[in-house]
Amino acid sequence: MPVPIPRQRAIPAAESGQAQGAFSPGSPSGEATGGQAGAVPAPHAATTPVDSTTNLTLLVIEDDPAGSLSVPEMLDAAGKPIRIRTARNLTEAERLLTDDVHCILLDLALPAPGRAATASDDELTTLKHVLRLAPRHAVLALTASGDAERGAEAVRVGAQDYLFRDELDGRLLSRAIRYAVERKRSDKAERRLTESRLRAQENARLERGLLPTPLLEGSSLRFAARYRPGRSRALLGGDFYDTVRTPDGTVHAMIGDVCGHGPDEAALGVELRIAWRALTFAGLCGDELLSTLQQVLEHERENDEIFATLCTVDIAPDGRRAGLCLAGHPSPLISRPGRPAELLPYENGGPALGLLPGARWPRRQVELGGEWSLMLYTDGLIEGHIGEGKERLGQDGMVDLVRRRLAEGLAGEELLRATVNEVRDLNGGELTDDVAVLLLDRTP
Repeated sequence: MPVPIPRQRAIPAAESGQAQGAFSPGSPSGEATGGQAGAVPAPHAATTPVDSTTNLTLLVIEDDPAGSLSVPEMLDAAGKPIRIRTARNLTEAERLLTDDVHCILLDLALPAPGRAATASDDELTTLKHVLRLAPRHAVLALTASGDAERGAEAVRVGAQDYLFRDELDGRLLSRAIRYAVERKRSDKAERRLTESRLRAQENARLERGLLPTPLLEGSSLRFAARYRPGRSRALLGGDFYDTVRTPDGTVHAMIGDVCGHGPDEAALGVELRIAWRALTFAGLCGDELLSTLQQVLEHERENDEIFATLCTVDIAPDGRRAGLCLAGHPSPLISRPGRPAELLPYENGGPALGLLPGARWPRRQVELGGEWSLMLYTDGLIEGHIGEGKERLGQDGMVDLVRRRLAEGLAGEELLRATVNEVRDLNGGELTDDVAVLLLDRTP
């Protein structure tokens, strides 16, 4: 055992900036605060940043029943006394380890629970126990003079730093405490940042995987889509779309919108899209398909107030005709050579999914012609404002906007990009609702 440090050892205030006095194990509550023995610690200091208004608190866990280990009285960087508590074993330390403790000074000679410490104990069991007991606190390891290897091992295990018993003085210890506390805060902040980055990457991979891949192999139709979620930094919102070609040559397209645009709505939109794709490949169409999707919605939604709008189009193999079903959704826009772009007929549409039990959705036959572009969209594209007033773009404004872009010769991805960007500019900034736009082109 090293020669114990005299209990009254202290650095004169004029020399080191430390206050006179020393810790006495007989003080009330096992705590000293620079001549204010028994002072009540500030609650929850460990949960708030350490600044000029916060007193640092040190918990000393030592293995000397004679109490010869002296911890000098110290001042923090702001000149305030550092509070000191002491514990003779881990059971007592657990009782004294309250939220206002910032740092722990652990004597590595302290035996682990249920065992005696030995010189060959290189497992640092006691330190590991303290780290499990106090994962949010900074820890300083106290080791025998010259035992740098054991101190370095303590740092590798999880301590912020180590000190030698016979070199313990106020100047060194106060600096080590401040360093350990700041290093612990930095480690926690870095860990939170890493966890947040990994979580964001994981969510991004998940959301990208949930976005649809059109299945149009064998079709002469060209496909383009734009998607912009309303949630900040999200990749997926409550809007959803999909396009597939069935073995008979029919191309099926769908676009929908779950009310709201949070993560729950995004998840429900993905479920409806996948169900639509499966039902379409199973041969369902029109009212039968939408009735089944409504059942899916009713079983998967969180409450009865959640609903979804939907537009489905099935284009005949020759590309000249299509069946149209609307479930509370805006009607698609069609453009053809020599004719102004216009909305497809929207009369006799059905209600949104989830509103009326036993509802019906009539399928309307429409003529497309030999050459055309068909644009399906969600209401996020038409509900943006125009300038700073309350006036919204609306379907008529959207039709005029697309007509102008078509007159400029835009088509496909360029047409969708220009349309969405202009809608955003007219709104005076990012749109608050999700936006999905799907474009199918047929060129002879």
